[in-house]
Formats: sequence, structure tokens, C-alpha cells
Amino acid sequence: MTRVWEWNRPVTVREVLEDLQQERSIAYTTVMTVLDNLHQKGWVRREAEGRAYRYEAVSTRAAYAAALMNEAWSRSDNPAAALVAFFGMMSPEQRAALRDAGRIVSIDVDPADDNSAASDNSPPRDNSSDNASAPGNPEAPDSPAAPRSDSGR
Repeated sequence: MTRVWEWNRPVTVREVLEDLQQERSIAYTTVMTVLDNLHQKGWVRREAEGRAYRYEAVSTRAAYAAALMNEAWSRSDNPAAALVAFFGMMSPEQRAALRDAGRIVSIDVDPADDNSAASDNSPPRDNSSDNASAPGNPEAPDSPAAPRSDSGR
């Protein structure tokens, strides 16, 4: 995905291959398989151009990272413990960024608030998109729904 984002335009397997080969030896079929897998998972779209495809990212790096974190968290037997462990791995700068992000989406961590919200018989409010598409927000997702994520790629 990083290579697709770096090109910032639709790319062919050959272009990604040549870019990667500047750093390491890699087979054409490996790059083709990875891009095909990303397409099947909904992370890139592709259009035929002659006998080849051009691949383009369908979301931002931020949306991709968020979907991967959500997948990992939702698969945990103990999500609270997973979050505590994750926060413990963060640098002070990362924790500050997390606090800033929490303020942007108006996260309430007071359990008393959860009880009062549940008692009003209205569906729970989804704050995840608040300010996400605000003008000037560089982390705004490109589309309303994140692509499906079946693995850690």
C-alpha cells in the first residue's frame, strides 16, 4: 500500500516492481499477487489498460491504519486489556496525538455517560465521523466506509 500511496496516481505492477527492485530483489508475480489481494480486499481499485491493470488506493493511509487497528482490537478476547497494552507501547508523542484525536471526536470515557445514553431509548450515537470530513482535516477518509480488511496487510 505504501508504494501505491507514494505514486499518488494509478500504477501498474511493473512500476511498483521497478520501484521495489531499487531496494531488494522481488519477483513480478509477487507484486502482482499482493496487488491482486489488495484489490480483492477492497483496498485498491483497478482498471484495465491494455493487457495490464492500473491500481489506485481507495482510501487514505489514516483510514487504512484505523481499519487495521479496529480489526485487531475487535478480534481480542479482552479489548480493554488490548487497549491498555497498546497505550503502554506508545511514546509520549503518540499518547499526546491520541489525546488530541479524542478531543476531535469528542470521546467520553465516563461510564456514567454510557448509562445515561442507554436509558433514553435512542440508538447509540456514532461519533467516529464527527469532524472527520471537516474542511482542512488531512486525515478525513476518502469514502464513508473503510474497505473490508481480512488480514494485516
